[in-house]
Amino acid sequence: MASSEEIELAAQRLRAAYAGATIAPMRETLEPGDGTTAYAIQDVNTRFWQGKGRRIIGRKIGLTAKAVQTQLGVDQPDYGVLFDDMLVEDGGTLAASRLIQPKAEAEVALVLRDAITMPNPTRADVAAATECAIAAIEVVDSRIAEWKITFADTVADNGSSAFLVLGKDRCPLDGLDLYTCGMAMEINGAVASLGAGAACLGHPLEAAAWLARVMVGNGTPLGAGDIVMTGALGPMVAIQPGDHLEAKIGGLGSVSFTLGK
Repeated sequence: MASSEEIELAAQRLRAAYAGATIAPMRETLEPGDGTTAYAIQDVNTRFWQGKGRRIIGRKIGLTAKAVQTQLGVDQPDYGVLFDDMLVEDGGTLAASRLIQPKAEAEVALVLRDAITMPNPTRADVAAATECAIAAIEVVDSRIAEWKITFADTVADNGSSAFLVLGKDRCPLDGLDLYTCGMAMEINGAVASLGAGAACLGHPLEAAAWLARVMVGNGTPLGAGDIVMTGALGPMVAIQPGDHLEAKIGGLGSVSFTLGK
């Protein structure tokens, strides 16, 4: 693991990149699979942003697709922090100037009614604690130049997170089929990504259970009211200023936004 000084410097470099100038992969600090150092860097920036008044509203899960895990040489997902200022209104406009090299993916978001604090929480525990599921779009971004990321790069970079859009429909889990539910995401009326619930670590609730176990183990369990972005249902796609995105997920309805010019 890197020294505390190296971790602090890497965190500062990532924060500076939010101004729009990407940085090279952080090989001088991070080995590609060094999750311990990467999460330490993420934690430094989380505390920094909290000190600046940003409020944590939940967590995002990344790397839920087996193909992407294989590509990056890992056998587990990763997670990042969701802050209140990441929320974009359904049907609203997100200024392109707030992004560097954005991509988008459609997901199932969960809103928790209860905290999940039991040891080794299961999928059933997550379902019991969930208030509703929502169709969502995550706008991801990378502060690493040309998206040349390893597992450690994306973890350190807060899971390559940027913004999230939540649909208006709040759907109780009873009667929902989050395993076979289909997803279609359109850009400017043309289909850009297709997928299903099973693509997300086998089931969106399974992805959320993985996160719940990790957070209990970290001593920072998921809390009541938290939003959990469970991971992509289909391939993420690059987006450009002026694009209008709409995602439709079976049983959950639709969600949309426009990337402003």
